[in-house]
Amino acid sequence: MNEFSHANHPALPAHANQWLGLQQECAPAGHWDEMRGALTVAGDSSLNGPDETPKPPATLSSAWLSFAAQQDMATLPPKGAADGPHAVADTHDLNTRMLNLQRQVRDNGITYNVYAAADQPQRPWSLDLFPLMLDQADWQQIESGVLQRMQLLERIMADAYGPQQLVLKGQLPAALVQGHPAYLPAMQGVPPVGGRYLSLAAFDLARGADGCWWLLSQRTQAPSGLGYLLENRQIVSRLFPRAFEAFPVQRLAETYRTLIDGIKARSPAGAGAHIALLTPGPYNETYFEHAYLARYLGLSLVQGNDLTVRDEKLYLKTLQGLQPVHGLLKRVDDDWLDPLELRADSTLGVPGLLQAVRSGHVLVANTPGSGFLESNALLGFMPALARDLLGQALQLPAIPSWWCGEAAALQDVLPRIQGCVIKPTYPYNTDRQSFEPVLGHSLSRQAQNEWAGRILRDPDAHTLQSWLPLSHQPTWQTDAQGQACIQSRPVVLRVFAVTDAQGGWQVLPGGLARLGTREGIASMQRGGSSADVWVQKASSGPTQSQSQSQSQSQSQSQSQSQSQSQSSPMPWRPAPAPVAPRDLSAMDTQADVSALQRQRLVTSRAAENLFWMGRYTERTENTLRLVRLSLEILGSENQNLPCLLNFITRMATRHGLVRAGVPAATQAHRVFERSLIAGLWDRELATSVGFNLRSVRLAAAAVRERLSPEHWRLLEQAETRFFKPVGTEVSWVAPDTVATQSLLADTSQMLAALTGAQTDRMSRDDGWRLLSIGRHIERLTFLSHALSEAVHLGLMAEQAGFDAVLDLFDSTISFHAQYQQSRTPQALMDLLVTHSDNPRSLGWVAHTLRSRLLRMGNLADGATLALAQQVPQMIDLPPESLWPPETHDRAGRPRPPCTLALPLDAVLAHCQTAAHEVSDQLCALFFTHSGQARYSVGA
Repeated sequence: MNEFSHANHPALPAHANQWLGLQQECAPAGHWDEMRGALTVAGDSSLNGPDETPKPPATLSSAWLSFAAQQDMATLPPKGAADGPHAVADTHDLNTRMLNLQRQVRDNGITYNVYAAADQPQRPWSLDLFPLMLDQADWQQIESGVLQRMQLLERIMADAYGPQQLVLKGQLPAALVQGHPAYLPAMQGVPPVGGRYLSLAAFDLARGADGCWWLLSQRTQAPSGLGYLLENRQIVSRLFPRAFEAFPVQRLAETYRTLIDGIKARSPAGAGAHIALLTPGPYNETYFEHAYLARYLGLSLVQGNDLTVRDEKLYLKTLQGLQPVHGLLKRVDDDWLDPLELRADSTLGVPGLLQAVRSGHVLVANTPGSGFLESNALLGFMPALARDLLGQALQLPAIPSWWCGEAAALQDVLPRIQGCVIKPTYPYNTDRQSFEPVLGHSLSRQAQNEWAGRILRDPDAHTLQSWLPLSHQPTWQTDAQGQACIQSRPVVLRVFAVTDAQGGWQVLPGGLARLGTREGIASMQRGGSSADVWVQKASSGPTQSQSQSQSQSQSQSQSQSQSQSQSSPMPWRPAPAPVAPRDLSAMDTQADVSALQRQRLVTSRAAENLFWMGRYTERTENTLRLVRLSLEILGSENQNLPCLLNFITRMATRHGLVRAGVPAATQAHRVFERSLIAGLWDRELATSVGFNLRSVRLAAAAVRERLSPEHWRLLEQAETRFFKPVGTEVSWVAPDTVATQSLLADTSQMLAALTGAQTDRMSRDDGWRLLSIGRHIERLTFLSHALSEAVHLGLMAEQAGFDAVLDLFDSTISFHAQYQQSRTPQALMDLLVTHSDNPRSLGWVAHTLRSRLLRMGNLADGATLALAQQVPQMIDLPPESLWPPETHDRAGRPRPPCTLALPLDAVLAHCQTAAHEVSDQLCALFFTHSGQARYSVGA
């Protein structure tokens, strides 16, 4: 298997040799091999053929030696001389772990949206089996360098929106600050709320051939990855628990608490602040982690239309009215934040938000306007800026970068374009022509000349960076022969720094490793993967010691920086007064309990999606039951009963399960049957089972932070299994009746489980009550109409019709248990209309709907109380009053129902009317926002 190891290495333990034997592909020559902890060099031609053949070092890194020692790997004996004299590890164990990993990713619903796939935009998150392991020496270099760069970015930001001395003194080109599209003049001169511009930043790093880490880029607007790396950690650490403890690995949770505590401490409301996470919505590529982080951090997940600005303050629109928001962790790029002052076409932001920030009433993390710091062109100026602003040399070097807008830099780098990466200076959403990064060595001579000409025509828009041979991380792959093995992939490490409550910074002891393709591009959008990152805990002393000491000495270092730059007019705003840590023993117990019992806010958008999630779930169940009943009737001995065929025809037509023009079941029941089956997956039928099932998932996706992982998993599994017969084919043949019945039965079971999740796995707040109200409105409408059709068609006069009604109401077992063989209309009315314990009884449904509305009586000035009064009460009605005995003639034969004016008719009509009116009025009360905000824009 292993082309690099020709024999056991006597200096290595047996388990190390096993892992070396699994490595089919090492890092290319000139790249650092993370598994072996050394540079791969060109091979000796006498041993490995041509000089360019990689010759990896015959060892494992210390981290991998520790990792391998914790794995109980069976060995396979050598098959022959060609395999070498050593045994290799059995791959069964690692294959099993990989299958478990993929199952966890699938079951947890971890997705990364791909915009290019319009029909099914979500795909499973890609995670590799092996973690990227960093020892203490690696982490100390990274941590100290990131902390230093975080200070530098804060100083640059303070100058850019303050005195602008760096531009005036020529230390930064104006084109990279005020000329950058992400620079916001509206924030000029505005002091940051809480004393810090940056609450969070991400740094993309790569290890070079020298084994040292280099900075590739930095992200400050809305860096992604904090949610995905948490999921990666939870999955991978469970797959290798012994190795995780033996390494040992630093924990992550404390840094997340630090982030939120820091935002709260610096917000206008202090520790009691209400913090929300602003997301672009379910169609954003990283929406999964937005919902995950909101749930993990206990934040309100909001979209732009959930918020409003009144009197320069930010509010959340909830069922309880407007609720103040004091802090906003944004995942929306800056230019989309405020359509009043920035992009007028934005539907993602909040009109007036910038004015609320300028007024100091809300902390936005990060402060709007930090996007110019992300330009790769800025990296080339930062060594000099660090010496001037911090009085220090940068500890974490950045990859050499040249902004082509400087004539000297352009002249220096253009002849060396082959050894560079061509990158855009400005972001993709600007009016300037933009492009994906281009590897110079991948271009032909002609293409290099064409790029050189393009750069000369618009030098400001182009930045060149030296090409760095990325280190390679081992991954568990399947080769072309279908054999599992270890192969290498280029890796880029993203680490995060956050601001704490004292105004200092801490580095998250971990990160998100992005694995590239064979072409060396580490991008999730281009088919890359990810890996967990394990940072070795210090052998002695507390975890995160450097970050914590950095935080504690922040004020001293700032003072020193100020004293070192007294000659410079560059000002530095002091950090806010330190916030003392909470003394839990001194906390007021009553106040603490009161804070813990704070009611969960339900936004109007979330309420609307929960309401329709309930309606679509119930509608799907009812439609499934109707289709299953129809197929059973069409395939049974009762297929010639006109009343039954008329009933299923009228019900299917009313609920849009067959297209217009399809012959009735009484005319051509086989044609009707095929149309009914084909319509199950009809995407153009807004009432089909497939459409309703997909609508449930879409509504649930908008409130995913409120759903348990099991709840979401049921939704995805139900939809996936139901659409499996369709696949991706444009033309397909619908399954036969037997296969369809089996599929419908399976889907009904999934829906029953989903109902259980909605009933027992969600908090009983007003959002859940609206979900329940939606379900019961839908159930009341469907069942009252079905019973009305059955009565007017005389269905109960036939035994098969009587059974069909019970089946549609899902009450067959209950009827037989309570009434045995008493098949009278009065018994049927008792069970299906007035019964107080049957959840399919119209009386029970109406009573539950009334109680849900009454529980929401404190909302909308008590308007829901009036809605509850519209719902009929049927539980106390005697069955004889709905279906009097006079409905039979003297001979005992039932009279035609259509000739009777049954009291039941009025009750059923009342049910349908009330359900429609309650639904319409609820939507008007809670889901329509016509109030206008007053905006005040500062000069």
